[in-house]
Amino acid sequence: MSQPLITLYDVRSTMPQPWAPSIWRIRFILNYKRLHYRTTWIDFSEVEPTLRSLNAPPTSYRSNGNPVYTLPVIVDPTRSMTAPVVLCNVNIIAEYLESTYPARPVFPEGTRALQSLFVHYIQEVFVKPLLPILVPLTHQSLPERSQAHFRGLVPPRPPSAQLAGSQRDQAWRAVKDQFDFLAGILDKNSGADGNGVVAMGHDVSYADFALCSVLIWIERVSPHDGWARIRQWNGERWVRLWDKCKEYMDVF
Repeated sequence: MSQPLITLYDVRSTMPQPWAPSIWRIRFILNYKRLHYRTTWIDFSEVEPTLRSLNAPPTSYRSNGNPVYTLPVIVDPTRSMTAPVVLCNVNIIAEYLESTYPARPVFPEGTRALQSLFVHYIQEVFVKPLLPILVPLTHQSLPERSQAHFRGLVPPRPPSAQLAGSQRDQAWRAVKDQFDFLAGILDKNSGADGNGVVAMGHDVSYADFALCSVLIWIERVSPHDGWARIRQWNGERWVRLWDKCKEYMDVF
């Protein structure tokens, strides 16, 4: 009998490789831990009905009490084929994978609190200046069915216009400020404290996967502008981080 596979749900796009940073964080962990999994691709319009059919818990709730369903989601039947574990929310999934499959930890002993703080900074502060640049580009890469889904929401969610001219220059300056700040922090891990590239000093961890997932998003949707800029910043340190994580970038 074949070994049951964990299923990771991801969104379709017109790009040849996946882009969604929160989903990449989970794919990194699955690859790093050498877990057997497969990816199921769905459109944005299919997310809620698919997750409801899986009895997945809502990611959050709106102010009116209605549930919100978002990716990533995993279905893990390895403990029970008849009652698989179904989880959403990227950090909950990361904690589950770490506790259920402790080999090759992404939270080395004593680092969980600091890594959680680092990841919170990445998703709540570091990425914010990138949103007005990357969100319009990402919307363009979605299949028409997914683009229509956002136009059909109530209220409608039309794509933001791409920035141009001085607005674009100002946005990129704000992005660089965040990269410069983070580079200065990571430089403290140089010498005896580490290689100056990864967050925990010497070895990759969940914090690095969270950061590299943002780099992947940039590289996928803006390879000739965004990634071309960023790869040269801070002495090409972001390319070195990419190279540290590259062996865990397989897509199954």
